[in-house]
Amino acid sequence: MSAPVPPRLRYVFTLVARIGAIGLGGPGPLGERQHIPIEGGEVTGPALQGRIRPGGSDWALLRADGTSVIDARYTLEAADGALIYVQSRGLRVSSPEILALMRAGQPVDPSAVYFRAAPHFEAPDGPHGWLNHHLFVATLERQATAVQLQVFQVE
Repeated sequence: MSAPVPPRLRYVFTLVARIGAIGLGGPGPLGERQHIPIEGGEVTGPALQGRIRPGGSDWALLRADGTSVIDARYTLEAADGALIYVQSRGLRVSSPEILALMRAGQPVDPSAVYFRAAPHFEAPDGPHGWLNHHLFVATLERQATAVQLQVFQVE
């Protein structure tokens, strides 16, 4: 048996999603559900350019252990007008102190937060069809009024 070979990652683009005020749904059986509106944004990078259309949402779940389970759904509009559906699931893990700073819109050191996601894309046939045939991972960074995702294709 040969030695395991880890997959390579190739940077493909950056998403900067502008977000609105966090709505708290109160405690539930799995934790506290949050609604975070996605109000628009930009897509830049070597493999895709365009914008994030307003109207998406992240229905994050804040678990009792402080971990946030990300479940964001939104639409990208490529520079050529093609619409690309995105569903991104991930985790954000930080100390309660860092979480309080983030909720207050304060800047935090990205190394103090484990913030990763696996975006899934549904693109029309044509120049963006390659998004349908690969897996992707992303590093995330919370900014005052946005979340930045650096998206990598798993090769």
